[in-house]
Amino acid sequence: MIKDIIKNLKPSSTLLINEVSNKMEEEGKKVFKFGFGQSPFKVPEDVVAELKNHAHQNSYLPMQGLKELRVSIAKYISMKKKIEYKSENIIVGPGSKELMFLLHILFDGEIILPAPSWVSYAPQAIIGRNKIKWLECSRENNWFPTATELEKLLKENRDQKYLLILNSPNNPSGQICKNLDELAALSKNYNLYFLSDEIYSELSFEDNYQSISTYVPDKTIISTGLSKWCGAGGWRLGYFIIPDRLSNVTNQLKVLASETFSSVSAPIQYAAIVAHKNNHDEYITKSKNILKAVGNYVYENLKTNEVLINKPQGGFYLMPEFIGKKFSSSKEMCKDLLEKTGVALLPGSDFGFNKRKMLARLSFTDFNGQNFMNETQNGKIIDKKLISKLAPNIVEGVNRLKKWSESI
Repeated sequence: MIKDIIKNLKPSSTLLINEVSNKMEEEGKKVFKFGFGQSPFKVPEDVVAELKNHAHQNSYLPMQGLKELRVSIAKYISMKKKIEYKSENIIVGPGSKELMFLLHILFDGEIILPAPSWVSYAPQAIIGRNKIKWLECSRENNWFPTATELEKLLKENRDQKYLLILNSPNNPSGQICKNLDELAALSKNYNLYFLSDEIYSELSFEDNYQSISTYVPDKTIISTGLSKWCGAGGWRLGYFIIPDRLSNVTNQLKVLASETFSSVSAPIQYAAIVAHKNNHDEYITKSKNILKAVGNYVYENLKTNEVLINKPQGGFYLMPEFIGKKFSSSKEMCKDLLEKTGVALLPGSDFGFNKRKMLARLSFTDFNGQNFMNETQNGKIIDKKLISKLAPNIVEGVNRLKKWSESI
C-alpha cells in the first residue's frame, strides 16, 4: 500500500520534538523547550488587524499569488537586495517549505546539502527522487562549505546540473555564510544553481546582511516568508523570488501549485500586503536585539572546554558540541539529556551529521516575546538581570544543561 520511497521516512524531527515536549508538559513534567524553533513574538498589530478586516475574503486567488501582494513583495525585496524584481518573479505558497518541496519535485539534477542542513531538505529531495550530495562543513568556516570543498564535488561530473541549498542565517547553527562570492564564482564554470533559504535574513544580528543573489542573481532562487521575522509561522505564507532566466521554474511551480495547494488562504494574503507595505523596522529591530541578547547569554554561559559553540549571528539557534561524551549517537545523548534534565534539544544527526558526533541544535526562544518587547521600550538595555526576569526558562535550562555536560 505504501511506496518503498516513503516507508523509511519519519516525521519531521522539529515538529515531533514540539509534540513530545507538549505531551511531557501535559503529564506534569517541566520541559525546557530548546528543541522547537518558533518566533516568540506576536504578529505585528497592524498585520493582525488587516487579517481581521479581510476575514470575509473567500475566493480562490491566483495560483501564483494575489497580484497586489506580489507587487508589494517585489518592491520590498528589490529595496532590500538592490536588485530589481517584478511581481512576475514572485510565487506565493503555504509556507516556503511547500514551495521547496515542489521545487524538489520538478528539479532535474542533484541536490548539494551542506551539513548541517535544515531537517526537511533531505527528505524532500528523497521524495523528489533526487540524488543528494552531502558536504560536511567545519566550525572554522561557520558550518558552510568552502569553495575548494564545493568545487571538488562539482568536478566529479561537470555535465551534471546541481542545486546547492544555502541557508543563511543557518538553521541549526545560527551562523552566517561569509564566503558567498567564492561559492558564487563557481557557477561560471559549472552547471550550478542556488536555492538561498533566507527565512531568517531579517533576524541577522548585523546590518550588512549579504545574499548569494547579490553575486549570481540570474541563477539564484530566494526563499523566504513571514514565519520568522513576522512571528507568523502558523499562518503558513512563504514565497520564492525567481529570476527571469528561470521563468520555466516559475511556470512549472504554478502547474504543481494548481494540482496541490491551489492557492494560499485569501485573508492571509491580504494581511501579508500590509506586512510588506507598512514600516516594521522598530518591530524587527526589537526582535533582533532581544534574540541577540538572549543568544549571547546562552553562548557565554554554556561555552566551556567541554562544550564547543560558535557565537550566534542571526535567527534563534546555537549548535553546541559536547566533547568527550560517551553515547553511541547524538540521538541517544539528547534522550539522556531530556530524561535527566527536562531540556529538549535536537540531535545533530537530524541535520546531516554523523550520528557519532555529539552535536545538537539549541533554540533559545523559550520565553514570552511580547513581555520582552514591552519591557524594552525606549531602548532599555537588555542585561543579565532583565534576561533572568523575562526568560527564566532560558536561564534555568542553560544551568541544567551546563551541569549535565559537566557531570558526564
